[in-house]
Amino acid sequence: MNQIQLGLKENWKQFTLLVIVNAFVGGMVGMERSIFPQFAEVEFGVASKTAILAFITAFGISKAIANYYTGKLANKVGRKNLLLLGWILAIPVPFMLIYAPSWTFVIIANILLGLSQGLTWSSTVVMKIDLVGEKDRGFAMGLNEFAGYFAVGIVAFITGYVANSYGITPYPFYIGIFLSIGGFILTLLWVKDTRGHVNKESGTDKTTQLKNIFLETTFKNKTLSSVTQAGLINNLNDGMIWGLLPMVLFSLNYNNENIGIITAIYPTVWGIGQLFTGKMSDHYSKKGMLFWGMLLQGIAILFIPYSSSFAVLAGLSAILGLGTALVYPTFLSTIAQATSPQQRAESIGTFRLWRDLGYAFGAVISGITADLFGVDYAILLIAGLTIISSLIIKFRMPAK
Repeated sequence: MNQIQLGLKENWKQFTLLVIVNAFVGGMVGMERSIFPQFAEVEFGVASKTAILAFITAFGISKAIANYYTGKLANKVGRKNLLLLGWILAIPVPFMLIYAPSWTFVIIANILLGLSQGLTWSSTVVMKIDLVGEKDRGFAMGLNEFAGYFAVGIVAFITGYVANSYGITPYPFYIGIFLSIGGFILTLLWVKDTRGHVNKESGTDKTTQLKNIFLETTFKNKTLSSVTQAGLINNLNDGMIWGLLPMVLFSLNYNNENIGIITAIYPTVWGIGQLFTGKMSDHYSKKGMLFWGMLLQGIAILFIPYSSSFAVLAGLSAILGLGTALVYPTFLSTIAQATSPQQRAESIGTFRLWRDLGYAFGAVISGITADLFGVDYAILLIAGLTIISSLIIKFRMPAK
């Protein structure tokens, strides 16, 4: 126990390895990011917006459930074991997409991907927080989310390019085969569990324990619940962007390569931005960063239906990425600050449950609205909900 030290510098080797592993995790989502709506229409003849977005709904629900149970089981089963299980679930996914006989089979593959993402991403988040202790939490989360979402953007661009050059299937999904097997091998051979670091920090932490972690994180605690609702709305608009932005660009006669570029700018800026915003959240007002981040997202989304030029849409994608970068590491560092080490994993798991249910809510709400009233109205509705979320942060969350 005495040999265990907390801090980024003291644990830089394991921390760096976990950053690389999370890049592999993010890449698995990037594999689908720019090509899936067209994959649905071209390969399976699925035209309904609601039906196409069913894959995001399936992904969001399964990932949310896996997030919650990763948090609950982290102290009992071990972080590394949950991370390994996540990679085992990921390996079949690209093969299922390549050989899918129906759209239903694709949705089943996305349920598996969601479970994998919940287990792998939540495990890497909790392990990094365990390693660094209190001082550099925001910076640690910035590095973690940078790795994951920068990889989402890069792989989204690569799959768009590959699809444009060689067809929508199977070549883009070969990337997923490499990522899933590589992530599993890295974890199995070199990642170490971090429960000892939790016990070390618990010996000196004086944070008041929550009576009911789920209820406090979801509803009662003003800090935790404000962060949780913003996380849900953040991923609600991300689910809409994931599903509807490629449709908007496709309707404007953009080719796969340009669709890949525009859809990749958002997660790439989001990813790179977190290198700076994570560190900022260690020094500046977390409440201010969350408010402005959500507001920027809402404003960027609001202008999408009124834009058609490549430059404007690329700019809006960048602004959306910047807004998301402001909030994403700040969500996690705020929750880590407000909870004790022994309860942190479960509180983060509860937050991530609601946050990733936002994918499902976003896909359902935007899909139904798009089918009934048109894609533009769906986008405007999500923009309005995002701006409302920023106001909840402004007026409900205590200063942090």
